[in-house]
Amino acid sequence: MSARIVVGYTATDAGADALSLGVRLARATDAALDLVVVLPSEERSVITPPNASYDRYLEEQAEAWLAQASERVVDGVAHETHVRRAESFAEGLLDSAHEYGASLIVVGAANGGLRGRHRLGTVASELLHSADVPVALAPEGTRRIDPTSGVSRITAAIGLRPGADVLLDESIALAKATGAELRLVSLVALDLPAGLAGNESAAQHADEVYVHVRAALPKGIKADSVVALGDSIEDAVSHLSWEPSELAVVGSSRLAQPRRLFLGSTAAKMLHELPVPMIVVPRTHGSHSAGAPSRRGAEEGERA
Repeated sequence: MSARIVVGYTATDAGADALSLGVRLARATDAALDLVVVLPSEERSVITPPNASYDRYLEEQAEAWLAQASERVVDGVAHETHVRRAESFAEGLLDSAHEYGASLIVVGAANGGLRGRHRLGTVASELLHSADVPVALAPEGTRRIDPTSGVSRITAAIGLRPGADVLLDESIALAKATGAELRLVSLVALDLPAGLAGNESAAQHADEVYVHVRAALPKGIKADSVVALGDSIEDAVSHLSWEPSELAVVGSSRLAQPRRLFLGSTAAKMLHELPVPMIVVPRTHGSHSAGAPSRRGAEEGERA
């Protein structure tokens, strides 16, 4: 059975951004798409009694939106459309991911964000603090990128905290699936009081992780390692080079419950300046990480 990706769709620019990123990821990884519109469940309305005719109108409108979205899916990408009822949009997407066996949920930025930047809305925030599958955030303007452009590079944010092997595993797996180059960015020297972490330790850590990852990569997949420098996380991210078809991958905060997301302070700061989609991976996500050799990891939220 092929991998599946759930796209949280709305008839907005944010929905178009999520759809574009979902199509690009599905095409690059040979996955199938599930386009999902979530409507309020009947139980949500405690003041206004249910209206059957209005509910039918909402269902028909949602189906029409999904039909329009389907027309924008490029040839060769298998996809299905779904209208779901749930207490919240995020809950509906999580239920969809569980039911369809999806390995990723894709959502867009909140309306009003700057082009090429992330602005978290209610749905994304709820997912980033509760999901048990990776969540991909599409920044404003993603819809303008050619969905057939693929993925040119995977950038994994590397920290000093141990126990986050899963992020490296997920990043390597994504590089394998897409054929993209893998870039390891060490953030450990940033935004810390003097003396807690220096450039030398950051470079040493980055080199150690790089050697390990190189041994795990298949032939034909390139890897690189860099240390991001700056006065703050935002400053460092803004000075890194970013390709239009790149993806950033970060891990959930150490404060997250096992197999759950909790957006840490480092990732939140990165989002302010990050011009490319970000994928946030839950702690201990993925069966392939079980039994993996211990290595100093890629925990992004060491200071959550």
